[in-house]
Amino acid sequence: MSGKGFLRSTGIVGSMTLLSRITGLAREMVLARTFGGTSGIIDAFLIAWQIPNYLRRLFAEGAFSQAFVPVVSQYRVQRSHEETRELVDSVAGTLGTVVAVASVVGVVIAPLLILLFAPGFRQDIPKFDLTVDMLRWTFPYLLFVSLTALAGGVLNSYQKFAMPALSSTLLNVIGIVVAAFIAPRTANPGLTLAIGVFVAGIAQLAFLIPPLAALGLIRRPRWNWQHEGVKRIGGLMLPAILGSSMGQIGLVLNSVIASFLVTGSIAWLNWADRLVEFPLGVFSIALATVILPSLSSHHAEASPERFSATLDWAMRLVCLIVVPASVALFALAGPLTVVIFNYGAFVATDVHMTRYALMAFSFALFGWSCIKVLAPGYFARQDTRTPMRTALQCLALNMGLNVVYVGVLVATGKLAAPGAHVGLALTNGISALCNAWLLYRGLRKQEVYRPGTGWTALGGRVAGASLAMGLFLFWAGGQVETWLARGALDRVLTLSACVVGGGALYFAVLWLLGARVRDFRMRSPAKS
Repeated sequence: MSGKGFLRSTGIVGSMTLLSRITGLAREMVLARTFGGTSGIIDAFLIAWQIPNYLRRLFAEGAFSQAFVPVVSQYRVQRSHEETRELVDSVAGTLGTVVAVASVVGVVIAPLLILLFAPGFRQDIPKFDLTVDMLRWTFPYLLFVSLTALAGGVLNSYQKFAMPALSSTLLNVIGIVVAAFIAPRTANPGLTLAIGVFVAGIAQLAFLIPPLAALGLIRRPRWNWQHEGVKRIGGLMLPAILGSSMGQIGLVLNSVIASFLVTGSIAWLNWADRLVEFPLGVFSIALATVILPSLSSHHAEASPERFSATLDWAMRLVCLIVVPASVALFALAGPLTVVIFNYGAFVATDVHMTRYALMAFSFALFGWSCIKVLAPGYFARQDTRTPMRTALQCLALNMGLNVVYVGVLVATGKLAAPGAHVGLALTNGISALCNAWLLYRGLRKQEVYRPGTGWTALGGRVAGASLAMGLFLFWAGGQVETWLARGALDRVLTLSACVVGGGALYFAVLWLLGARVRDFRMRSPAKS
């Protein structure tokens, strides 16, 4: 695929993901406005939702996609259509059976899972029981989303990115309807929210079946563990599961610790994470989604020069977009939180606690984005072991930092103090940056990624432009109290002016420092 093709595909995925992130933010706004951060319902719902969501990232969007897409891409390039269809049928039947059994087990052992993920809830029996009941509705979502990931992986391998990227919007739309119009009118609003997740999982899977059928790649899913492609995917998934689980275990540890903190800590971390995931999903994940099938094809075609050029182009775009996005999130953490969440039950305390977490998470955005782009450099070559090792090392770092942090909180008597959750966001950021560096260093040592010329000048220009933009946004943003006193329309207009002004200043300074569009175009292998 050419540079223009990559940009077009990234734009398609990015625009669909943008819609998904906008509706996702709208869903979080409805939840915040309706229930607030201190009601306890949101903390319970988030734990019941995060457990299958963690497993989704681990099995569906994590290890499975990382193992499946390179294999199905290789089949598409080197095998017949019939062999590719047989692979899809076999994977669908085998994966569906395994995840269905896991879903049944998860429903049965729901109380044990809550004790594992949120042991602090045991101190509040009604909250604990509510979370268990909610988990029994949300856990089967894992089955539906795993099959959705299978369908999306096939479509992505055939350069059809729009529908898979759009499917997650259904989850958000259904969540908005349930949270705004149905749950508040029921006797048990928390349980109603969980049922909404179950319904959304079915809708997501049903949405992708027609385009998948149109490719003629699904006939009769069946259990076929002996299939050569299924065995290879299974072999690739094991280290990928271990690698992906490291990051998820870090998030689990955050939830475990947060369950002992003041009520609202889990919600504050969640809302801050949602704001960080907006640029991460719209750009970084979209970019990673587009390059993985192409990297896999370059590897199958034995074209290391094009492989390296593709990675280099992606990293330049990350530098161009993600560095200023991180600075903007830090500088505008308060205004963003006020404009998006400060309505109804979401009070000033929620604003300040979410703002501090967002400022801490902003340091992690660049690390997470680099991981999303660099990891496909391993997965495309069917190397899932190296990312596993780097993730394990960074999990050890994260756990060590958390142990030290919790020890300080206990020693100073601040374990239940407001704001204690901020340190959890910082430790995740440090771990993410470490992981990104190890992945980069590994690709360089293996001579898989050879950066093109001009990186030193590019880094200096982006840093200078980001600094200028950051100073402007700090000045334009002002005090949080001023934003709290503004009306909704005034907030939106003022924030829009800050964002437009900051973006214009960033690109103007970037141009004055010598950056040009050609610096971010896909370079031919000869020029790399």
